[in-house]
Amino acid sequence: MNTGLSWQQRVGNQRDWVWRGWQIRYTYIRPLVNHHHSTPLMLLHGFGASIGHWRYNLEILGESNTVYALDMLGFGASEKVPANYSVELWVEQVYEFWQAFIRQPIILIGNSLGSLVSLAAADAHPDMVKGVIMMSLPDPSLEQEAVPDFLYPVVAAIKSIFSSPLLLKPLFKIIRQPVVLRRWASLAYTKPEAISEELIDILAKPPQDRDSARAFIALFKASTSNNFSPSVKKILPNIKIPMLLIWGRKDKFVPPKLATEFAQYNEKLEVFYLEEVGHCPHDESPEQVNKIILDWISQKR
Repeated sequence: MNTGLSWQQRVGNQRDWVWRGWQIRYTYIRPLVNHHHSTPLMLLHGFGASIGHWRYNLEILGESNTVYALDMLGFGASEKVPANYSVELWVEQVYEFWQAFIRQPIILIGNSLGSLVSLAAADAHPDMVKGVIMMSLPDPSLEQEAVPDFLYPVVAAIKSIFSSPLLLKPLFKIIRQPVVLRRWASLAYTKPEAISEELIDILAKPPQDRDSARAFIALFKASTSNNFSPSVKKILPNIKIPMLLIWGRKDKFVPPKLATEFAQYNEKLEVFYLEEVGHCPHDESPEQVNKIILDWISQKR
């Protein structure tokens, strides 16, 4: 998809916000009319992605609703810091951004890790969220459930070895290379034409930032800990607001069959499968996803 404009020109009004002493990048678009009467939207990217990953969605969604997008701490153009990363930390970032700039109920829209943060935010701060739209929802706690108790020490030892900076730093220098990122994208996407030079540029530039290696090591260590994320299955029954789960049937990263399983935990969760689409539906099939989102929002008014 080629619009003739760079992705930087298609993601709205980018700004920087200082959160707890850290620089955070965000953007927003407001509709030309009636933006006070529509529900604001907030878009949350997946692991390794950023605001740029919403370049095909922001303008369309922003025609009818004020829409915000955040680079979560450690990603995109936000500061790369060796923090104690967790889903809870990103939930706090989202909530404090909402308190600073929005202060009215919103609909959270996330992809992958962003879906998990959106769901956890709806659970932790029901005053903030009136609806959740998720695409490819991971549940890291499922790994813990799959490991027998007697194997925990072995798994912990393996994680400790692979979390060593002596291994992670040279590994990071390899995986941030465009050729490696292109290979990753070929697994995440079904349609080869979706893997453009622009997409690779969006993925490849943030890992070149200062302190990105230290942030990657902190992120990797955090993601392998038992405290990184809450359980999706435990959160879902608590949610009282409408939820939509969009999932590509060709997702190779998170099994699409989980969508049907998750739906059993909350009758308010609607599931929409997309054929011939992978892990990033909003970027691989944006016209279809934009329409699904806008139709769903219209029905929930």
